[in-house]
Amino acid sequence: MRKFYTRIEKIAGNVAVVKALDVGYEELAMIEGDWGSSLGQVIKVSGEEVSLQVFAGTRGMCTGDKVTFLGSSMKFSFSENLFGRIFNGAGQPRDGKTLLTDNMVEIGGPAVNPAVRLMPHRMIRTNIPMIDVFNTLVEGQKLPIFSIPGEPFNELLARIALQAEAEVIIFGGMGLKYDDYLFFKNTLEEGGVMPRSIMFTHTASDPVVECLLTPDIALTVAEKFAVQGKKVLVLLTDMTNFANALKEISITMEQIPSNRGYPGDLYSQLASRYEKAVVFDNGGSITTMAVTTMPGDDVTHPVPDNTGYITEGQFYLKGGCIEPFGSLSRLKQLVNSKTRDDHRAIMDGCIQLYAKCRESREKRAMGFEMSAWDKKLVVYGEKFEKHLMQLSINISLEHGLDLCWKILSECFDSRETGIRSSLVEKFWPVSHDLR
Repeated sequence: MRKFYTRIEKIAGNVAVVKALDVGYEELAMIEGDWGSSLGQVIKVSGEEVSLQVFAGTRGMCTGDKVTFLGSSMKFSFSENLFGRIFNGAGQPRDGKTLLTDNMVEIGGPAVNPAVRLMPHRMIRTNIPMIDVFNTLVEGQKLPIFSIPGEPFNELLARIALQAEAEVIIFGGMGLKYDDYLFFKNTLEEGGVMPRSIMFTHTASDPVVECLLTPDIALTVAEKFAVQGKKVLVLLTDMTNFANALKEISITMEQIPSNRGYPGDLYSQLASRYEKAVVFDNGGSITTMAVTTMPGDDVTHPVPDNTGYITEGQFYLKGGCIEPFGSLSRLKQLVNSKTRDDHRAIMDGCIQLYAKCRESREKRAMGFEMSAWDKKLVVYGEKFEKHLMQLSINISLEHGLDLCWKILSECFDSRETGIRSSLVEKFWPVSHDLR
């Protein structure tokens, strides 16, 4: 028999405080009054005082409203019927279809025990050369996309969803503008991947607590599919909005702030989500890619700073491209030796020459005399940016490697590339005009 509480001690922002006993952290409650009803979630327990984050907000709520604790944390229906569906951050249908109530599973929970994990060892092809050739995505990896606001990070995430090798695609949007929500919805539908996709979207106008629930629901569903042996790709945007939601709630709770007002457990909160990435021995896996926007392009901002200690590298999105310098997939060495003989050599050689191109451009900008070698490097840099760095390019890994060889042969003699002669003899092509 459920117990009803008819007195709310305090209302602050979207948090209501009730005196209750035998209530657990993250337990759900139902709040009812003349204004209607809403679910709430326990976010703090201090003695008899229980703080509830009210999903629908506290507008119209009064201290005499009725509160009922439901005795469990949030649950969500898991089944094959989720494919092609769109839900909000609280797991309610956003697509106008029926609410699923079968096979309810608890949201959240700890990450998979490291003892049953496998080392990531399989490449995920995306057909984006700056990823496949130069910073290979590895199955089971957790990798953020660092970006400043205004860069096409949502477009990049959508392209990865359309082109990546994955059996299940789970999208989690946090604090999205409605236009961005429609962009992802339309892109997945028009791209033909919606039948194997599930969307959880929290928009900027939705309750803050749903922003915190969105990645938890997405990752819980991903874990259930991975246990069944499926290769799952989880795409999250934007983790900075998630951190800002944590910050807003911690301020409401009058917690002592840490760096720039964020809660002291920001690292743990981010890590508990990223560490869900895993490879199982039955072939199932969770690969996580998450956008992290950097206010003012500041990589020392608490969100990207903490993220960098958790994840296995990062992609920097700058000037509409994945920046070669600063972007790093730390696990690429585990798979590059299994793709093609020339992969590592091309990856290192092309980036080294592009770095020298940047130096030659600086010389030109400062008015120094350009040598014949400098002019070669500048031409190479233009071809490299045009044919490999643009995010619109959609080619296979093998095509990308061949294209690198063609660009090198257009711009340099084989001895100038620094690539070992055995590979040059095997892969050096007849010159092709790429202009």
